[in-house]
Amino acid sequence: MNCRFCKNSLKYVFVNLGETPLANSYLTKETMNEVEKKIPLQAFVCEKCFLVQVEEFEKAKNIFNDYAYFSSYSTSWLDHVKLFADEMIDRFNLSDKDQIIEIASNDGYLLKNFKNKHIPILGIEPASNVAKIAENNGIPTVVKFFSFETAQEIVDAGKKAHLLLAFNVLPHVPNLNDFVLGMKKIIHENGVIVIQFSAYLLDVIQKCEFDMVYHEHFSYFSLFTLKKIFESNNLEIFDVKEIPVHGGSLRLFLKSTQNNEIKIEDSVKNLLKKEENFGLRKISTYLQFQKNVEKSKKSIQEFFIKAKEAEKKIVCYGAAAKGNTVLNFCEITKNDIDYIVDISPHKQGKFLPGTHIPIYFPEKIKETRPDYIVILAWNLKDEIIEQTSFIKEWGGKFVVLIPKVKILK
Repeated sequence: MNCRFCKNSLKYVFVNLGETPLANSYLTKETMNEVEKKIPLQAFVCEKCFLVQVEEFEKAKNIFNDYAYFSSYSTSWLDHVKLFADEMIDRFNLSDKDQIIEIASNDGYLLKNFKNKHIPILGIEPASNVAKIAENNGIPTVVKFFSFETAQEIVDAGKKAHLLLAFNVLPHVPNLNDFVLGMKKIIHENGVIVIQFSAYLLDVIQKCEFDMVYHEHFSYFSLFTLKKIFESNNLEIFDVKEIPVHGGSLRLFLKSTQNNEIKIEDSVKNLLKKEENFGLRKISTYLQFQKNVEKSKKSIQEFFIKAKEAEKKIVCYGAAAKGNTVLNFCEITKNDIDYIVDISPHKQGKFLPGTHIPIYFPEKIKETRPDYIVILAWNLKDEIIEQTSFIKEWGGKFVVLIPKVKILK
């Protein structure tokens, strides 16, 4: 395997999580008896540019054409993006004369905030089932994967972005250079790109967030590596913010290198220095990660063993991709967990990939009164605890597994 950015031959393993099914390949009653495809889940690190990456065993079009993730089912996330939209409108003086384009626009959860302010919008979303929801909600959407070719088609149709948005999509891109070249193509000469994504590499390593690693996440980025990627495509990062959502996210602001009107903020050099001090430019930092993951696995397994020995009833909240990574890697099965609940009706009635644990609606918890609710979607911990605070009626407790096993009071 060669690095998907700099083409250097990869020889260092960042983490090996065994063979697992795709993290979002939920099963139905009809598909439960079929042979489940499992593929290696192994991330490498490039010693030249320090891009951490998973091999493209499954084509992106097979993963994202019909997708189970809908952004509109998290109230805290909706609040987050509404605040973001208001900030962008104020910061860049956006009006009805400006064009907003979003890559991987999902069900239109973000663009609707600009639409409500009468600013022209356009979404680009490859999952047809998700794009249909957006269209039904009045969000114009191009149903395609974003690429340089897609960007060219949109530009030829007379649209260029004054503000181009890409939330939680960059790690999902196998062809990085083509994708970034497309971003450069589609923005107005004075346009701004805002990219935000979770699984920021500094947080992943520092907090041992190995559950952020799954096949749909093709790449894991540091600011150091991103700077190289964008500059090679004539784009420049002029501001960066560390955002606490989704377990630690990075928000980047970019402009064309030809745009001299926007100054480079100190935030860029400050975060680069923080990464260097942590050791993100040393291969030894990456090679330590597997050892930390194995320690985490052992403590997670010990929790379930002790809980079962004490005859505790365990359920999980959040049929999230990250949860599937944890359960499959740690060999936690339906013998350990009674069931899982999720607020999304698109997942209810299905079964987790690999473990085949059934997914129910959250109200099921009141029926069975479990001793522990393990929060797999730990990035939404506060929201989930608020939704299920009724477990205190029978002395139930919440548990998180990442960054370490903790029983919450």
